[in-house]
Formats: sequence, C-alpha cells, structure tokens
Amino acid sequence: MRRRKFISYALGATALGAVGAHFGTKYALLGGSPGAAQLAKLTRYGRALGTDISITAFHANPATADLAIARAFAAIDHVEHVMSLYRPESEISRLNRDGFLTNPDPALVRVLERAADLSRQSDGAFDVTVQPLWSLYHDAAAQGTLPSAQALAATLPRVDWRQVSVSTAAIRFAQPHMAITLNGIAQGLAADAAGHALREAGVAHALIDSGEIGTVGLPARKDHWSIGLKDPRQPASLLGVAALADRCLATSGDYETTFAADFSEHHLLDPRTGHSPTALASVSVMAPTALEADALSTAVFLMGPDHGRALVESLPGVDALFVDKANRLTRTPQFPLS
Repeated sequence: MRRRKFISYALGATALGAVGAHFGTKYALLGGSPGAAQLAKLTRYGRALGTDISITAFHANPATADLAIARAFAAIDHVEHVMSLYRPESEISRLNRDGFLTNPDPALVRVLERAADLSRQSDGAFDVTVQPLWSLYHDAAAQGTLPSAQALAATLPRVDWRQVSVSTAAIRFAQPHMAITLNGIAQGLAADAAGHALREAGVAHALIDSGEIGTVGLPARKDHWSIGLKDPRQPASLLGVAALADRCLATSGDYETTFAADFSEHHLLDPRTGHSPTALASVSVMAPTALEADALSTAVFLMGPDHGRALVESLPGVDALFVDKANRLTRTPQFPLS
C-alpha cells in the first residue's frame, strides 16, 4: 500500500505562501536550510517500500554529500530487501508465502520484537499481522464494494500478533494463511538507517523523507527544522508548522488510502474489529527515532485520542498532534506547532 508520498521542499521560505504549487501530500519543509554560503545542498530522489523517497544533504564538499546520499539509499535498499511487500524475494514476502522464515535478518528480528512491545502497550491496536484484512479490503475495493460481515468474520482469526514466534533462528506463524505487513514501521526504520549512513559519511545537516521525516543534526544558524503539516481535509492547506529539533516525525491519516468516500473505512484497520476507527482524521507523532514515530502514529490513531494520548505521555521524548473528524486539533504540551 502506498501509505506515504513526498515532502515538498521550500528551503529558505519564510511564509506559508512560499510553498506554492510545490506543497506535498503530507509535509512541506518551510525554511530550515543551513543558510551557510559554504554549504552546498544536494537532493536525490528514489522509490522504496511503496513510496517516494527523497534525501537532502548539506555539506561543504558536494562530492562528499553525493557519496553520503548514495550510502543512505543503499541502507534504505537493504531495509526494502528485507521488509518490502513489493519484492517477491524479500524476507517478508517469503515469510508470508511459506509461513516461516529461517535465519532472518537481525534487523527484521529487532523490528518484530519492537512491534510486539508496541502491540502489548497498545492493547493489540498495533498489529503487524493485519495484512489479511488489508488484502480483503483491497480486493473488495477492486469490485467497488466493502468486505461483507461474513468475510470479515472469516479473516479476523488470522490476525493476531501473539501467533507469531520470533527468534534469531526463525520466525513462524502459528496458523496457516497469516501474513504480516511492516508498512506501519519499516519506513521509519528506513529513515533511521539512512540517517545513520549520512552521519557515518560525515554529513551534519540532512533531511530524509522515507514517508516519515528523519533528521540529521540541526540547520546551521537555526535551532529547528520547520515542517508544514498537511490539513487532512484541505489538501492545499497547512494545519500549521511544526518545529522539529533532534526528533523525527510521522503522520498517519484516514486520507492516505481510502475505501469509502466519507473516510469511514481506510487503510488504518483495527485488528480487533476489522474496521477503521471513527474518532480521528490524522495523528502526527514526534519521537527520538523515525521507527518509533512511525509505529506510534499508527498505534495512536487506532487507539483513539484518549488512550493514544495516555500512551504518548508515558513515553520519554514523544509528543503528538491529534486531528479529529471535525478537523479540531489537540496536542500534547511539548508538540511544537505554530
């Protein structure tokens, strides 16, 4: 599923209007360029994990920035090689096909262990085994309809994160016809992997869009990156501008892949009911890592504003912005929005 699209960059912009026709689907980078004449800006684009990818790096030596970006894309490619639903040879594709996977990549083990932790924390709202539900809705949408109650009842028993065993030796499903998706966490991992590669290559200022926003350092002469957040009901407008410093950002919304014109059913499916939650239009989460922000934005959306906020406030360095179906905003105290 194409959960994420692209960031539009308006480096050096000082007003929302400067974004103009380049405003992206979820975010716009407003200003926040290093602003130092000796730093060259280099941006490269690609595609991975079902979404468009962009990496912008700033460095005094363009050749160094170019090499660093190449290494960052190689790190993202490794994540896709392991976790993509779109590559038939990926480890996730093989696991979903065969029901087991031996000698899994260590990164896959770590991600599934973190996903299981979040499933426990969210009382099962976050569940990587939701893929059969997504497939059911996708197939019904191709016929111009929604899944029947009978089809949902037949599918739900195959959705249960507790029926996945994970070890360094093997990953196994407890019953046939289960499948997992890491679309709620892998794009965050990709941003983190790209950021690590950029830092190791000597880049001190960078923005990564893997569908989630990853940051490297802070803009020179500034204390934050300015990220415009999309209004879920007004595609050409911003909810506001988030000041991002030493954290990463992810947004989950009911507008990204819809199965009903009124946004009542969409790709964010509650594994416990088989339906989409009804309270929220979008959730944006800031967290120390993009993986955590990515997974939490999905989990919090599914948990709803009350339980989701309680989870966010229990975690260090995590804040959230909630937008309900009437487009009303609430946020935790340390979510910086102007």
